[in-house]
Amino acid sequence: MDGLTTQIARFVAQPAFDDVPDAAAHIIRSGFIDTIATMLAGRDEPVTRITTEHIRAGRSPVGEASLLLGPERASAKDAALVNGAAGHALDYDDVALSGHPSTVLVPAVLAEGEAIGASGRAAMRAYLVGYEVWAELINRDADSFHTKGWHPTGVFGTVAAAAAVANLRRLNVDKTRHALAIAASMSSGLTANFGTMTKPYHAGRAAANGIEAVRLAMAGMTASADAFEHQGGFLFALSPKGTTDRTTPAANLGKELSILEYGLSIKKYPMCYATHRVIDGMLDLVKAHDIKAPDVERVEATIGVPQAGMLRNHAPVTGLEAKFSLEFGVASSLVARKVGLSELTDEFVNQPAVREAMTRLSISTVDTRCPFEAGFAMNDRVVVRLKDGRKFDSGDIRFARGNAKVPMRDEDLRVKFMDCASGAQYLDPATLFDRLWHLDGLANVAELVAVRAGQRAA
Repeated sequence: MDGLTTQIARFVAQPAFDDVPDAAAHIIRSGFIDTIATMLAGRDEPVTRITTEHIRAGRSPVGEASLLLGPERASAKDAALVNGAAGHALDYDDVALSGHPSTVLVPAVLAEGEAIGASGRAAMRAYLVGYEVWAELINRDADSFHTKGWHPTGVFGTVAAAAAVANLRRLNVDKTRHALAIAASMSSGLTANFGTMTKPYHAGRAAANGIEAVRLAMAGMTASADAFEHQGGFLFALSPKGTTDRTTPAANLGKELSILEYGLSIKKYPMCYATHRVIDGMLDLVKAHDIKAPDVERVEATIGVPQAGMLRNHAPVTGLEAKFSLEFGVASSLVARKVGLSELTDEFVNQPAVREAMTRLSISTVDTRCPFEAGFAMNDRVVVRLKDGRKFDSGDIRFARGNAKVPMRDEDLRVKFMDCASGAQYLDPATLFDRLWHLDGLANVAELVAVRAGQRAA
């Protein structure tokens, strides 16, 4: 029997579907819309500026794809780097599979798709292939990758992006196997860099490396035929305890779609997703009981062990650090009664009222595991104790609003998109949203870029 690497390569080259099933198509469209939204919202962030300047310094004359859907162009690989970093810069992009699949897959697929003139239908199929490969690999280890120091977006995203691009390019099984194995050696991303510009760089780098791995394989570069399952390979290297399943055949890959089970969770707050349940609970209590920050004696939050490991910034001083601070999420809920882009600024984080409110939080952990979200406890909980002796309890919080199990309404997704895209004056957000909503009908994904000129691509 073929090994795991070959089995996955065969699925990528010859998936069990040609047309994306309708139920999956709706999820995928949401992923494209949310990623483009957060990419445009992150266009002026420092990490976007730095990666753009970096690629300008070494740019080839080839302008295959657009940066941020604007007039500036670069190679597909460099466009994917910038666009992926911008999409993750605000930590506002969607979540699934213990990471951020769309902010890797969408930039890679769109950049390469623009370079070769791919249709929207082909782009959606490629996204689905990448998602399914990510799910196949990450589900082979029951341990949390975050607690081992790995950022799944950078690690699994690189291989998933290579799978998506290989499918988009219609590579044969042999070339696809080489591309996936090359990508496995390019995978990286450390949780130690959460709360810095390097975290969104993980996403951009994964998208870019996926394209580069495919192009290297197309040029004749070789790699091991057992790169995933070998004792010195991808899965074993990610698991110090050796708990990964390297032997079970990928028999159901593409037949029972993981995207229909796990979906995509769309964020309501531009914060690490590990904070969202508690923020939901806090905002509910604040609204229901008209809680004021000066009246709070203490707030007690209960979360999972992996979540606590991700939320490393207990006294943030910048908006970027605050994205990985449960203390800030609680303080913003109390002081501003919301947690949005306008709160994730250095100025707001350092307001005296916010800094004082951050000291009110105590965090405890439970060692339970959500079977749907591996990096989360089964439930989170928040309790607010007031100085007058009253106590308010959220009760168990199973899923954050916008989670794939309690999905965001289509209209709410449109509101988020329009808010994120409103400042990009070179685009018509309403037209862009409409084209993304009908992505499977586009003859050429370059029609998304043409929105800036008000003309359809040739």
